[in-house]
Amino acid sequence: MVRQWFKSGSPWIWMTGGAVSISLISVLGLLAMIAWKGLSFFWPSQVVELHLQGSVNEQIVIGEIYDREQVPKSRLEAAGFDLSAYDEEFIERLLVKTGNREYVELDFRWVLSTDIKKQSTPASLAVFERSKNGNFYGYVEQVIEDGNVVTHNATERLYELVERAVDLNEEALDLQNGDIGHINYELERLRLQEKGYVLDNALTDERVAELQSKRVQLREDYKVLEKRLFELRKKAKRDQVVVRDMRGELVTLPIYQVLDVWFPNDMGYFAKVGHYFTQIGKFISDDPREANTEGGVFPAIFGTVFMVMLMAVIVTPFGVVAAIYLHEYAAKNAVTKMIRIAVINLAGVPSIVYGVFGLGFFVYMLGGSIDELFYREAAPSPVFGTPGVIWSALTLAILTLPVVIVSTEEGLSRIPSSVRHGSLALGATQAETLWRIIVPMASPAIMTGLILAVARAAGEVAPLMLVGVVKMAPTLPLDGNFPYIHLDRKFMHLGFHIYDVGFQSPNVEAARPLVYATAFLLVTVIIALNITAIGIRNHLREKFRSLEH
Repeated sequence: MVRQWFKSGSPWIWMTGGAVSISLISVLGLLAMIAWKGLSFFWPSQVVELHLQGSVNEQIVIGEIYDREQVPKSRLEAAGFDLSAYDEEFIERLLVKTGNREYVELDFRWVLSTDIKKQSTPASLAVFERSKNGNFYGYVEQVIEDGNVVTHNATERLYELVERAVDLNEEALDLQNGDIGHINYELERLRLQEKGYVLDNALTDERVAELQSKRVQLREDYKVLEKRLFELRKKAKRDQVVVRDMRGELVTLPIYQVLDVWFPNDMGYFAKVGHYFTQIGKFISDDPREANTEGGVFPAIFGTVFMVMLMAVIVTPFGVVAAIYLHEYAAKNAVTKMIRIAVINLAGVPSIVYGVFGLGFFVYMLGGSIDELFYREAAPSPVFGTPGVIWSALTLAILTLPVVIVSTEEGLSRIPSSVRHGSLALGATQAETLWRIIVPMASPAIMTGLILAVARAAGEVAPLMLVGVVKMAPTLPLDGNFPYIHLDRKFMHLGFHIYDVGFQSPNVEAARPLVYATAFLLVTVIIALNITAIGIRNHLREKFRSLEH
């Protein structure tokens, strides 16, 4: 019976099904772990007030409990702690985020449970999210509006003043990056234009007068906008809040530095849910700050998606054309076999090698040549002769080119020869047959190759570190300044952001949850891009299904 069962093939079916199930469970478990560790960071945790005495001097610590762990008593005693009064083999210690970075050595500290004499969660404890120096914890003592202490509904008024300051700061930032940034951009263009005239010996008096006239007008506009910017900043700096911190000291916080304030110990479940999704929204839409350990990741999301889409636009036509040539036109000889072997082997080259090639060929050789031919006036500052998003897209296009070629060839090989012969017999040329029959029928396979290319390119980091990605990009590759799409600019990337936050951050404990959150976001972006491509592939498959019959 056992021998017949093995001969029937059923064991192999069960083994295959079990392997697939284990793989699926592992992948889902990994995603669930990343999502839990990343997304739980945005939940408004309770703020505790700990009264400590024992191995430390008597003091009060206010903060959020981030982690707990059991530590051997012998290890703590070896570190200098006196725990002779305790018989337990293990002592629990808590990792507490105390914030208030400018008044304490570290905004994270370990606290032994044996030192905690009293623990409470007062409802009046406030958390201030600030634009710099991280969170601030304490009790609100006074709200000062335009020099006057608010005596009625101070908490409600505090919310309104914070919202007012945030709106004014956003308006000032939009003005600085928008209109003022546009004027600075135009002034730089005028400078380069004048330098170009000098290099070409074409700087006439008329052109000097024209350039000067434009500069005068731009500077006049700049003065008006600068005055408006200073007014906005002055209005934002009008109010303050006085907070009593864990030292018992009164600290005056300028409200223009406060991004949000909440009282987590006094919040109900639905209030916490609303705050949770608000914080996730900020994480997705805001710019990073505090060495990438605070704020959001919008520039990294934009840079990742923009670079991947640019790469897809580049790699698809080249990969499809190469596959069509190899399958439809090239003779079946030793040279063609060598080309196919080379294409397949390219898929196994380490990605960092592509980065070195991109840096040497695209950036220094091609980009340097473009600068010499078209941007002489920008010297010695390079325009395209420096890492940028276009070189990153081209490098990843070469990296993923074998995937598109192989996938497209597989799709072309599945099309029956009778379809080609029938089209040619009806009078169509080979080019017409390819364009109207063969390529539409192979389009699902082309999209499959593109899906695989996008999935790989979106997660690559090593080559991008050489050809375009940076820790902080001052501007996006897309803005309102002509020519609107700036392919020479450096950009941020979610994969590099994970590396930077996880391994280059000066504040490891603060960065750890952001690593998980950004990793989950990167997976989400890749899944969204793949689902979009899969939807297009399925639509093409249904559209051209009739050609198969």
